[in-house]
Parts: sequence; structure tokens; C-alpha cells
Amino acid sequence: MKNEQQSTLKKIRLGISVGDINGIGLEVIMKTFSDSRILDLCTPIVYASSKYAIAYQRAMDMKNFSFNFVRPSAKVVSNKANLINCWTEEVPLSLGQETQEAGKYALKSLNAAVKALKNHEVDALVTAPINKHNIQSDEFKFPGHTEFLANEFEGGDPLMFMVAGSLRIGVVTGHIPIADVASTISEAKISNKINQIYHSLKQDFNIRNPKIAVLGLNPHSGDKGVIGKEDEELIRPSVQKAFESGKLVYGPYAADGFFGSKTYEQFDGVLAMYHDKGLAPFKALTFGNGVNFTAGLPIVRTSPDHGTAFDIAGKNKADAGSFTASIFECIRIIHARQGYRDMRLNPMKKMSARMFAGTKDEILEGMD
Repeated sequence: MKNEQQSTLKKIRLGISVGDINGIGLEVIMKTFSDSRILDLCTPIVYASSKYAIAYQRAMDMKNFSFNFVRPSAKVVSNKANLINCWTEEVPLSLGQETQEAGKYALKSLNAAVKALKNHEVDALVTAPINKHNIQSDEFKFPGHTEFLANEFEGGDPLMFMVAGSLRIGVVTGHIPIADVASTISEAKISNKINQIYHSLKQDFNIRNPKIAVLGLNPHSGDKGVIGKEDEELIRPSVQKAFESGKLVYGPYAADGFFGSKTYEQFDGVLAMYHDKGLAPFKALTFGNGVNFTAGLPIVRTSPDHGTAFDIAGKNKADAGSFTASIFECIRIIHARQGYRDMRLNPMKKMSARMFAGTKDEILEGMD
């Protein structure tokens, strides 16, 4: 019992990849952990290079922050922002520029963080933004982190889940051309994503009976087949099937009216058919505070809701709000999953506590 309690109280170790080395990744990492209070909640372990970090700090004139540099085989320090060297050579900085070298070292950082996660050296993963073009290689042939991690952890078809407070939006199709969306969605795929959102809301967000909205594909959700058949032939049957199985799933809703009237506030989760249908309103409502969470994997991974921001890289103008939110959300999800597992392993424990609490109130009332 004592060991179990110690394990529960153990500080979470977060593996962090730096993303494109010419982007704002390291800047938002340093700005986040400049607030030492976060170190009470987690032990950050950044995978990069001490030479790169020092050069980046000098270029940014960020003198009020320092990493604890660690050799790969050495122990990290729990109350410090640690950086493990995963390359030793000097790499020239070209802040704000897309280069092949930057993509190469972004992948080195990501691979090192993923390896650490597989080896249980860290408890979860937070990824800074990559450039999806320059990272492409024989080793990385994916449209983004989500698909790469699905391959690494055999997650099958993970869910891109954008989260900001009570607003949570998932997508059926992720990083694919808009021309391929209609032919890619199917009743089975929509049903699968509904189930993934439902499970994640229960497991990762502690929502006992989640209420889910499904957005349509076509303008006005097809207007009963006048503007496309997919809403009536694929989406509505999927929603109906989920509802008949006991899940609180409704739709399809036309996205413009759904967000314009703030109907999203009535739901725990929203499922959009494609990337921009969900992410455009999400970022319009939450930009700078949103988190990209990859649901449906056996591991926890979060990232900020922005890209490499080459236009401001090296200018010390990056807002770290979204990256900081990614850290907090990652920690929260880890605790939520642990609580969900504990409840499933011993459901009577919580039930007994609730029953006892009610009985105690009744006894006290009877003694008055």
C-alpha cells in the first residue's frame, strides 16, 4: 500500500521534443519553465543539444533562464528544467528559415523523446511544432506528429482532439487534402471517431456521461440532400446508431450556426468531418490557449495549437500560453487516466465511499 501511494505521488516526468530548431519551439519551452512553480508539478526533460540551446539563448538574449544539461546516461534533477544531449555536433542557427538541417534535428529530438517514452524514462510526451515539409525523409513519411505517433505506438487510427477548457473538438479526417475528404469518410469511420471521443471524454476528462455534437460535412448539413448526400446517407445514420446505443450523440449540425449561436457550450465534445471545419472555429475562439491532444493512443501526447512561426522566430515575440497549456493539460490527463484505471480496477471503492458519505449524513440528521 505504501509503495502504491508513493507511485501515485511521484512527480510526472515530461519528455519534450524541441520541434524545428529554427522555429519558436525552444523559445516557448524556455518561457514556460521560466516560471519555476511548474517544476513543482513535473520534471521536464527536453531532448536537444546543449550547444544548440546555448546558441539559441544567446540569439534571443534570454539571460534569465538556464537548463540543467544532462548526459544521456546521467540522472535528471526533479526541480530543474533538464536538457539531454541527443546530438553533440554544432548546428548553425538560421532562425526563421526553413532548412533541411532543421528538419533533420527536429526528427532527432522527436526520436529521442519517443525512445525515452517507450523505455519508461518519461511518463508522457509534449511536442513543440515541426515543419511538415523539411522533416520529410526516408525515416519520416507522415503528414504530422499524429500519424507518426500512431505508427510508433500502434495506435491504429488516433483522434486529433483540440482542447481549450470545456471546448473539445475532434476530427474524422486529419491531414488530408480537402478534395479527398468526401471519399474518405464512411459510416464506419464516423462511428469509430464518435466512440473514440466518447471513450476519451470518460477516460481523459472524467465526464461520466458525455454529450457529443457531430457537425455536418456540407453547407447547412446538406439541407436534406439538396447540397450533397453525405450528411443524410453517412453522418445521420452514424449519429442515430450511437444514440440508440445509449450515447448522448446529436447532429449533424451546420457548423456556422453551431458556433455562431454558441451551441457548442451545451456539449462536452464536438466531432467535425475534416480539419478546417473543426480547427478554424476552435482557433478563432481559443488561439493562444488551445492544446492539441492525441487521443486513442496508449500514451499521452499534447502540443501547442500553433506552428513553427518562422515569421517571429528569433525576435523574442512568441507567446508561450499554448505551450504552457499543453504542459498543464498533459499532467491533468495523466492523472485523469490513472483515476479512471483505479476506478475500473476497484469500482466498489468509490461506490462505498459515496454510500458511506450519504449514510453518515442520515445518521447525523437522526441524532439531532
